[in-house]
Amino acid sequence: MTLTPTPTKQYVEQGHKGYWIAGTRISLDSVVYSFLNGESPESIAQNFPLLSLEQVYGAITFYLANREMIDIYLEAGEAEFQQLQHSFREKSPLLYQKLKAAQLQKQGRV
Repeated sequence: MTLTPTPTKQYVEQGHKGYWIAGTRISLDSVVYSFLNGESPESIAQNFPLLSLEQVYGAITFYLANREMIDIYLEAGEAEFQQLQHSFREKSPLLYQKLKAAQLQKQGRV
């Protein structure tokens, strides 16, 4: 029996303003943030049952190989989120306060 190598797989694809795990609707951001928070690839795969362990390792490898580019992408996403949050706070202050209070209560801070 002759073994042949598996052709190079693409684990991450870019599209619609972001990076996604190939063939899924799971963002690369989700996997990277879990990895940066210290979760193991096995734990990440358990938290995202649609992903195989191979896909998780592939996504992490993609991140590590393109770390500077993806870190810039993640920072831009965080800045956009902060801007949207600020805009929401200005447009609907009462609703924002209620949501913030509910979040704090859920975290056990109230």
